[in-house]
Amino acid sequence: MDAYVVVTLLPVMIADVGLTIDRLEQATPLVSGFLTGYIVAMPLLGAYSDARGRAPVYAACMAVFAAGSVITATAGLFPFAGAPWLVGGRVLQGLGGGGLVPLTLALAADLYRGPRRTIALGSVAGLQEAGSLFGPLYGATLAAAAVSAGGWRLVFWLNVPLAGICAVGLLMGHRGLEPDQSPRMSAVDWLSATLLGAGLGLLVLALYPDDPANRATGALFFPAGALSVILLAAYAWRQLRRLEPLIPRQLLRSAGFIGSSVANVLIGSALMVALVDVPILGRLVFNLDELDSGLLLSRLLLGVPIGALLGGLLAARLGLRPAALLGLACAAAAFWQMSGWRSDELALRLGPFRQADLALAACGLGFGIVIAPLAASVLNLARAETHGLASSLVVLARTLGMLVGLSALTAFGLHRFHQILGTPVVNDPTVRERVDHLARLVAAAFLQEYREIFGLAAGLCLLAALVALVTLGPIPYRFSATASK
Repeated sequence: MDAYVVVTLLPVMIADVGLTIDRLEQATPLVSGFLTGYIVAMPLLGAYSDARGRAPVYAACMAVFAAGSVITATAGLFPFAGAPWLVGGRVLQGLGGGGLVPLTLALAADLYRGPRRTIALGSVAGLQEAGSLFGPLYGATLAAAAVSAGGWRLVFWLNVPLAGICAVGLLMGHRGLEPDQSPRMSAVDWLSATLLGAGLGLLVLALYPDDPANRATGALFFPAGALSVILLAAYAWRQLRRLEPLIPRQLLRSAGFIGSSVANVLIGSALMVALVDVPILGRLVFNLDELDSGLLLSRLLLGVPIGALLGGLLAARLGLRPAALLGLACAAAAFWQMSGWRSDELALRLGPFRQADLALAACGLGFGIVIAPLAASVLNLARAETHGLASSLVVLARTLGMLVGLSALTAFGLHRFHQILGTPVVNDPTVRERVDHLARLVAAAFLQEYREIFGLAAGLCLLAALVALVTLGPIPYRFSATASK
């Protein structure tokens, strides 16, 4: 929830640290900083949990997350606590939060085998994705209800006791596990993990657009991108030379691991299309206000956690490949329907439901269904002592796909909008009529642009389905017994 909480709190947060609306681009590090910390931490914490155990590392992540929350909550209260202080708090939150999802996936893989594993992974994914639905609502509601108690700051202060409860609860619950359920690897290749994490973190900064209305790439695209390439190349050189590399070679040689990673990147890119475009389409084409545009997107966000739970059950019953193909086909069909949306789409109904709501729900459902099968396909191939790292790589692939999708979406959207709109000529007799005419032309250009982008997203889902069809085994549980020895 905390990853999405700034969506509704961002305007008041930046105002409290002295930034004005005309300097809004300076607030983008609040989002990109969290994402950078989130991605940098994953390979480091995943590998460290393989060596030191899940529960201690999980508790440490919670402590870092709580410290970042305190720094964020105190931004603007002291002369020195300006925008850099606030960004620093968000980076720390990302560093702590970056370990939580992979570690929980790794715990599920440690404790369950075969069909039960996919159900556990689907449950974890369902709760994770529910945060995207409840985060903005949680932040806005709590901040509004606590105006006299600090407003938005209370959202972050509450993270401290919540993090303590989660850490203590896991440590107490972990005491009941058998020793062989807490696998260990001999050592962590810290240099490789640091190179990989730092390289991916710089890639986030390079790809994140800080002014998407005017340019597709951020100001750090070239310097951060160049450094990212250097660090990732250094990691690859080290991976090839080490006797025991950070990522086990049997994973890198596995078609299932490569296919799952590629599919996750494609799915992340397609998902970002929906997350970004649906609210904008609601405001610019369907003339909805900010709240109603968010509610329109909530149809999709509601479908994702439900689909994640369903995906775990389907994978347990049908197998990983059929479940993944079903989810991707559902998302592709929904995007294809959305590529034909009209300006009056919200008035079209199918029985008691609006067609647009059904398409968005089906899209979210498809994205949710595919999570558990793809995660299980990697974890079933990994040895038990590398479940933490393998889980991190699963989440990394999807997150990087979302970032690549965001950058590519911005570039394509800007290009197509200006290409479609061209240089409009309006010759209406009155100024009012000219303004209305221009507004209609702009809305039509936006609609055409987003219809094309939805069509491209459908193609990404179909491409991911093809990758899954070729690389995922029909019944990969046979790998689990040998991989966990």
